[in-house]
Amino acid sequence: MVILVDTNVVIDFLLTREPFFNASAKVIRSCAGGEVEGYIAFHSIPNLWYILRKISEEKRRKWLSDICSFLRVTGAKHEDVVKAIEMKEFRDFEDCLQDRCAESIGADFILTRNTGDFEGSAVRAIVPEEFLKIMQGGKTI
Repeated sequence: MVILVDTNVVIDFLLTREPFFNASAKVIRSCAGGEVEGYIAFHSIPNLWYILRKISEEKRRKWLSDICSFLRVTGAKHEDVVKAIEMKEFRDFEDCLQDRCAESIGADFILTRNTGDFEGSAVRAIVPEEFLKIMQGGKTI
């Protein structure tokens, strides 16, 4: 199974944010263990850097390096960005780029806590808890 992990799920994991940490940690461990092919969008990396700016630079570098060791970084081609600009069904352009990145890697799902932001997505967006249930059942819905 191939997934694109949204920025908010990574933040939940890195900052041990409750009540979201356990599900995000299980997803991250599944990616790190090779059970799932996990990706992160290229633009999520500078977003994480900025969002985590209160954390020391050394620690942020370590965290991002660790994340990139088990989540492959994917980007969007020129054509994908141009298409994203045209996609009016998304309110947040960053979410539209997540969708474009997810489609470009053939992702089964986008894992996010903000599924409502992905109603116009070509790739189905689900919360980590739902993904874990799908993994336990061994089937894709």
